[in-house]
Amino acid sequence: MDWRHIPSLSALRAFEAAARHGSYSAAARELNVTHSAIAQHLRGLEDYFARPLMRRVGQKMITTDDGQRLAISLGEAFGLISDAAEDLLTRDASRPLRISTTPSFAESWLMPRIGGFWSNHAEIELELVPSMKLVDLRKDGFDLAIRYGRGDWPGVKSEPLVTAAHVVVASPDLIGQRSIGCVADLQGEHWLMGIAREEEKVWVCANGLDLDKARVTTLDTSALVMQAVRAGHGVSIVPRAIAAADIDRGNLEVLCEEEDSAFAYHILTLPTRVSPKLAPFMRWLKAQV
Repeated sequence: MDWRHIPSLSALRAFEAAARHGSYSAAARELNVTHSAIAQHLRGLEDYFARPLMRRVGQKMITTDDGQRLAISLGEAFGLISDAAEDLLTRDASRPLRISTTPSFAESWLMPRIGGFWSNHAEIELELVPSMKLVDLRKDGFDLAIRYGRGDWPGVKSEPLVTAAHVVVASPDLIGQRSIGCVADLQGEHWLMGIAREEEKVWVCANGLDLDKARVTTLDTSALVMQAVRAGHGVSIVPRAIAAADIDRGNLEVLCEEEDSAFAYHILTLPTRVSPKLAPFMRWLKAQV
């Protein structure tokens, strides 16, 4: 298609509406513009095509023969566009709500709670995609992502969901009756770390742990780290939200805790139109905190 030979789409919309209504004023109301804007668009089109497209007969505006042919074609074309848009919107309403989250958050925070959402919103199908990969919500087709950080991601709307102060945790049996005052007191312990936990490593080092001299085992996923810590194989540092259920059940003991953390788990959404199913899911998420 050679767009150089196609005039302004705004002008074509104005002409199609004016031809259909037989009135500049009615076209202006439909398109939410002024009467003069419609008239200006029509003058521009008539200059472009070098022929009249509408003329006044009494109180009405009617199309010329050339204008009638153009109006019929435009009505069919805009109808096809409307049908295509409606088809996409219908499919958008019927598809699952796609959620991207980190594996550790999905396993430790989201999945223990998700049954409540399924019970109350059986009509909304969810597609949960746990991954550490960066995602583009629009390009990758996600309605919402939950990510860990300071919340300053560009191009998305970010709302804090769960504060994520770091906690150093271990099995109660591992520490026993020892008194732990700070991270430096754990220098001799076996530290278990996830591959992608650079923030946690910076925090423990800033609080007195020399990782270069410590015994550190790196595991591929946070899930493996948590399983090893529960089994009493060592200590680890994780966001409190990830360990909260184990702490509440007594499976893990908090040895040290970060205060006034700048980090949190955030809800990320697109600032433009979103699926109508998203609002109930977001309300449910926030109610869980």
